[in-house]
Amino acid sequence: MRLSSTPISSTSALPIYPLTPTKDIICQTYQTKNAGHPLSNRIGSFTKSVGAYLRPCSVSRDDNPLVEYDLPFPSDYVELLEQAKKAAELALQDNRQLMEIEFPTAGLESVPGDGEGGIEMTGSMQLIREFCDSFVSPEKVARTRIFFPEANEVKFARSSAFEGSSLKLDYLTKPSFFEDFGFVEKVKMADRVKPEDELFLVAYPYFNVNEMLVVEELYKEAVANTSRKLIIFNGELDRIRSGYYPPFFYPKLASLSKTLFPKMETVYYIHNFKGRNGGTLFRFHLCFRYRCYPGPWKVLRRVRDTYICLHKQEAMPSLKEVALNILPSA
Repeated sequence: MRLSSTPISSTSALPIYPLTPTKDIICQTYQTKNAGHPLSNRIGSFTKSVGAYLRPCSVSRDDNPLVEYDLPFPSDYVELLEQAKKAAELALQDNRQLMEIEFPTAGLESVPGDGEGGIEMTGSMQLIREFCDSFVSPEKVARTRIFFPEANEVKFARSSAFEGSSLKLDYLTKPSFFEDFGFVEKVKMADRVKPEDELFLVAYPYFNVNEMLVVEELYKEAVANTSRKLIIFNGELDRIRSGYYPPFFYPKLASLSKTLFPKMETVYYIHNFKGRNGGTLFRFHLCFRYRCYPGPWKVLRRVRDTYICLHKQEAMPSLKEVALNILPSA
């Protein structure tokens, strides 16, 4: 897909919201009757005033000692990227090898599709550059490779968001004669990876179904059974998790939920649920599914300037579970 040529910068095009000194986070915990069943029986609640930045709290890690972090919902993209960076650093310390970072790019309260596709990808590209500038240390730049969906986007990145960057830019697919019909030429990952590469970051591999299949190939051929790490950045993987692509027509893509995704740690994640006045499914203020590693998964509701934690759990709740079980019972 051709990216938007509209120039963007972190100071003007990306929505930045004013940073408030404190937020009130109200968290309510719900008890499950059985795994996977609706949640009920509120058993406790607390209110905690937290600052805008990272504060130690109590969340489980793989280690027995409770070294945990509980973060407030970010107020702007500067804070979001700082949270994502901290989460990825902690995941690397815990030797997580395959990671996911996912958040909306058309505004913190947006959902995929709120912005035009090319503009959303261009915004994501800029945010990836800013993330890498803080996450990748200078001595690691030459050993970090960023994969964009196709070769044309690498050219665009080098002339826009990544102009002057020493990061290695690469691609998953090449355009073909039948590109307008959804066909692209897959790239053999073994030919793209170099021995000195240590970290791979894959940028928004969701426009063409072949892109995530190439990501799986990259993981199998260049990451598994090595010390390398791979981060999927804004891949909209919920499309695959939720069955958006029918398994009958896309069996290889659907199989990723059983083969690749169980190996993956979602280290930073925001998904919005927008309400409709008078609607029967979403009768709520704006709600979020949120996670910052190593903290638990949370379902938050924004009421004015306060974020209320409706539910939290260790495993990722599905979009269907949040929409049909957690939100209606809150």
